[in-house]
Amino acid sequence: MTDQQDWVERFPGLSRLEAPIKQLITSRSTIVEAPAGTTLFGPGNSPENMLFLLDGTVRVQQVSETGHEIVLYRIEAGQSCVLTTACLLAYDDYSAEGITETKVRAAAVPRDVFDDLVAQSKSFRDFVFAAFSKRITDLFLVIDEVAFQKMDVRLADKLIKLADAQGVVSTTHQKLSVELGTAREVVSRQLQEFQRRGWIAQARGSVSLLDRTHLEQLAHRNA
Repeated sequence: MTDQQDWVERFPGLSRLEAPIKQLITSRSTIVEAPAGTTLFGPGNSPENMLFLLDGTVRVQQVSETGHEIVLYRIEAGQSCVLTTACLLAYDDYSAEGITETKVRAAAVPRDVFDDLVAQSKSFRDFVFAAFSKRITDLFLVIDEVAFQKMDVRLADKLIKLADAQGVVSTTHQKLSVELGTAREVVSRQLQEFQRRGWIAQARGSVSLLDRTHLEQLAHRNA
């Protein structure tokens, strides 16, 4: 079967829908692709489709009027975008931007199909609101981290999560500051302290984790 025919099976919630609804979704959807670094949506834009990510990663971030940025969440393969869902339900414009971190493929379901299914299909509504509820809970965790957790704890946790199998994080101080919603200088000072303790080693465009045990102990200190 082609992607056009079977992509709904990659989403547990959609795969359980009734056959006629799945047929409607697949027949009216289109498969779209975008290279890394593409801005899929941004403030002032109105969504015309509900996107279901098949491959790749999309970063959703908020940018203030002063240019301050914070990553809200990432959309991975097998997920949809809660912000798009909210905008479709409220007939509102985006208030944040979505940027592809890798090459992505997604199934685009037109707004009119989304509206009809939300109105007429309880099983589709259940799928939409279950995904919506989970992401809202995740966003409250982001708010809790930004408002209440110490920066050293948050940075240690972020480094662990972003590290590859070799314990290397390919990033810059500026990108980490966006991830954590703080100033680059704050991140730089904390990384220097981690390096002084022998927990990490820094190079241009990367951070290597040398003492993962201590970083994990710090990251989970307030867990």
